[in-house]
Amino acid sequence: MSERVTYKRLLRQFAAIGPYLREDLCEEGRYRFDCLSVCVSAKPAPDKREFWGWWLVLEQDDHHFRYHYQLGFYDADGVWLDKPVPKKHQAEVERTLNHFYKLLVDRLTVLECHLAPAEQVTNELAVTAA
Repeated sequence: MSERVTYKRLLRQFAAIGPYLREDLCEEGRYRFDCLSVCVSAKPAPDKREFWGWWLVLEQDDHHFRYHYQLGFYDADGVWLDKPVPKKHQAEVERTLNHFYKLLVDRLTVLECHLAPAEQVTNELAVTAA
């Protein structure tokens, strides 16, 4: 097993995945990601638009990582709300989550790290790299 992966190195690796990392919400051992998958309406100003999407928290214990995520609504104030995604947007939200998950798994594999769902993630909610 390689030496412990440092916080700064992980931030660089996670930032390289794409626009998912929310570095201002991260701390050593806990990383936060999200994705604004579907815009509700393009009419409001860009900083006031609302989206359907997901957020994911990754917790680290040495070379082991556990994730949990939530699908929901990103409101005009920039706050994630736990709301059911409308059926017509579910496939796109799930597609973006699964795409991110594959990129995350690939990145962690290179770092010789392991990823698993947290205990609160049920089998029905576990994402896959498929």
